[in-house]
Amino acid sequence: MENEYLDSYERAKRADRERRSHARQMKRRRQKRLKMIKGAITAAVAVVVAVCCILYTTRGEGGGQADGIDSQQMAQDAMQALAQISEPEQKFKYPSVSENYKEIVSEEVKSPYVALLDVENSQVIAGRGYNEKIYPASMTKVMTLIVAVEQLQDLNQTYALSYELLDPLVREQASRAGFDPGEMVTAKDYLYGLVLPSGADAVAPSIMTAGSEEAFADLMNQKCSEIGLKNTHFMNASGLYDEQQYTTPVEMAMIMQYAMQNPTCAEVLSTYQYTTTPTAQHPEGIKLSSTMFSRMYGNEVENVTIMAGKTGYTQEAGNCLVSYAQKNGHHYVALTAGASYKWHVIFDDFEIYKTYLP
Repeated sequence: MENEYLDSYERAKRADRERRSHARQMKRRRQKRLKMIKGAITAAVAVVVAVCCILYTTRGEGGGQADGIDSQQMAQDAMQALAQISEPEQKFKYPSVSENYKEIVSEEVKSPYVALLDVENSQVIAGRGYNEKIYPASMTKVMTLIVAVEQLQDLNQTYALSYELLDPLVREQASRAGFDPGEMVTAKDYLYGLVLPSGADAVAPSIMTAGSEEAFADLMNQKCSEIGLKNTHFMNASGLYDEQQYTTPVEMAMIMQYAMQNPTCAEVLSTYQYTTTPTAQHPEGIKLSSTMFSRMYGNEVENVTIMAGKTGYTQEAGNCLVSYAQKNGHHYVALTAGASYKWHVIFDDFEIYKTYLP
C-alpha cells in the first residue's frame, strides 16, 4: 500500500512539473513573438522616417513627385504597413473538419456531445454532435478568465465581495471557493478560486473589470466575436444556467485553445493546487484544488499528458469537461458534455485521447 501511494505521489509530481513546464514554454514563446513584433515595428518606423525625408526634400525642390514616384502614396503605403505590423493579433481561425474525421460511436465514450480539436492544424478530428447547442455550465469560467486577464492591468489589486453579491450564490447552491463578505482578496486569488474549485463567489473579477456582471458578459460576447465564434453567447460569468447562455462543443474547444495561448490563463488552468494570500478572515489562506486534477493525474494515457482543463455541471448541462493535452509535441483539446455522471467525462477523456489521437 505504501509503495502504491509513493508511486501515485511521484506520478502526480511528474504531471505537475510537465504542466508548469508547458506554462513556462508558452511565456517564452510569447516574449519571443513580442520581440519580433517590436523589431518589425522599429523597421517600419525607419521606413516611414525615410519616406518623410523624401517628401520633405521633393517638396522643398518645388515638386510633389521625384523620378516618377508618387511620394504621398509611398507615405500612405508605409503608414498602412506600419499599422498592420503594430497589430499582430490575427483573427482566430475557425477549425475545419479533417478529411480523416472519425465519428465517435463507441459506447466506451458516455458523453453525448464530443469534440476533439487538433490545435496546430485547427481541425476537428473526431466528435459526436460537435456542432450541437450545449450549455457550458462552469466551463464558462474559461472565457471569464480570458476576459479578466486581458482587461485587468494589475492582478494584485484587491476587492471585497459584498453580502448582497454572495447571498444569491448561496441560495442557488453554487459552488464556492470560500471567500467571505468584506474580505479583501487579490484579483489573482479570485482567478484561481474561479477556475480550480469552480467558485461562483470568485466572479469578483467581472465586477472589478466592468462594474457589473451584466457589463462583463458584454465583454465576453465581444471576445466571442473577436475569436470568430458563431454559435456562442454568454449572460453571466459564473456559468449558472440561463437559456440564452450557450455554446457548441467545437466552439468551447476553441475557447480553451485561445486561453492556452495566454501564459497567465495557461498557468491557472494547469494548476492542481494553490493557496491564496493570507487575509484577516483566512490567516493561512485558502487551499484551492482543481476539480479536474482532483480526479486525474493527467498522465493516465500512454504518451499523452493532459495539461490543463475545466469541469462544469448544472442540471441542464449535465457533466462537462474541456481539457488540453499534448502528445509528441502536438496539442489537442477535448470537449465532453452532457454526461450523467461526473466520472464519465474523466474516463471519456482517457478513451478519446487513447483512441482518436494520431
